[in-house]
Amino acid sequence: MEQKIAIFQHRVVRQSSPRRHGKASGVANIMSSSTLRVAVVCMSNMNRSMEAHSILKKKGFNVRSFGVGSHVTLPGLAPNLPVVYDFSTTYEQMRKDLLCKNRMHHKSNGVLQILGRNERIKSGPERFQECRDPFDAIFTCTERVYKVVVKDLCAREQKTWQPVHVINVEIEDTLEAATLGALIICELCQGLQQEDDMQSSLPKLLQAAKKKTGKSFLHTICFY
Repeated sequence: MEQKIAIFQHRVVRQSSPRRHGKASGVANIMSSSTLRVAVVCMSNMNRSMEAHSILKKKGFNVRSFGVGSHVTLPGLAPNLPVVYDFSTTYEQMRKDLLCKNRMHHKSNGVLQILGRNERIKSGPERFQECRDPFDAIFTCTERVYKVVVKDLCAREQKTWQPVHVINVEIEDTLEAATLGALIICELCQGLQQEDDMQSSLPKLLQAAKKKTGKSFLHTICFY
């Protein structure tokens, strides 16, 4: 019978004591800089998650990025006329398509710049729901995405009891906010590299980040 993934959840301001769940209580939570596996997730795997992917990759982290939407949605000529692509469309294909449609508009709103950066990192967007690789920390960029990620993890069959920390860093979907949010995520990852026990150290790191940035964070522990 399929088991649901165990979840421990708290807001950073108030941490609740995790309950013991069978095998989970014996799982070691040791991390090192060479083994920390990080994922960053936004809606379309376009701006926020890719900016964090770019910065973390430059810092030497083992990082992947994803979206959770059913399609990749980009700003169009009007707010009610978005440009929509399937997740199987590559960044290069999107860029060339937008160049043909309205080069000046998509250059002025920064989308062509974003796609150019993305092409240098990987070929195309990926959906989190289709990935079965395990991670040690998953950062989401909005509470909406956070809820989708946690719900998806809960729907999967529990097998190894390996813990995964899901952390939401609320980031507005603009170029400037994406960079600032990516730096916060990078700082948290650098803090985790210096700790041996993620489960005890992460709440302290989030408290320190809240004090420094004024942001509140959501944090959930799930098990694969």
